[in-house]
Amino acid sequence: MQVTGGRIRPNVGDPSVLYYLDDLTVGQRFVSPTHELDAAQIKAYAAQFDPQPFHLDEDAARGTFFGGLAASGWHVASITMKLLVAGGAPIAGGVIGGGGEIAWPKPTRPGDVLHVESEVLEIAPSRSKPNRGMVTVRSETLNQKGEIVQVITIKLVVFRRPEGAIAEHAP
Repeated sequence: MQVTGGRIRPNVGDPSVLYYLDDLTVGQRFVSPTHELDAAQIKAYAAQFDPQPFHLDEDAARGTFFGGLAASGWHVASITMKLLVAGGAPIAGGVIGGGGEIAWPKPTRPGDVLHVESEVLEIAPSRSKPNRGMVTVRSETLNQKGEIVQVITIKLVVFRRPEGAIAEHAP
């Protein structure tokens, strides 16, 4: 979805609603669809990619820093990527990272319903590659309570609209 002037426009599932470098403006905001996380997803991801007790077993997790089962931060980052691609950052040519910073201020728990809110912070057209630029985006992943569980500020490679192509996004 795109938030403009207090209105939210859906962007989910519409491949024609994609933004090129020249379509973006500083302050522009996008809101993703949601993803509900359950214990089975947390444990399956952890078993394969982050096998620590607080991600794998409720009983073992109680006695840890987290005080209960918590999703791996990298799992949350993967879900965030899925949500960005699904409309939280509707960039033509894909969500192509060029570096960034990530933080997890709060644990993500079973039953959390996540969505991503993104804001364009900076747009820098490339001087050496005129067909693209770098766009800095801050994306907050929030749970159903509105609590921020992840913040990522990332530089994205964003392409200019090809010559002759017609803008297909809603202004």
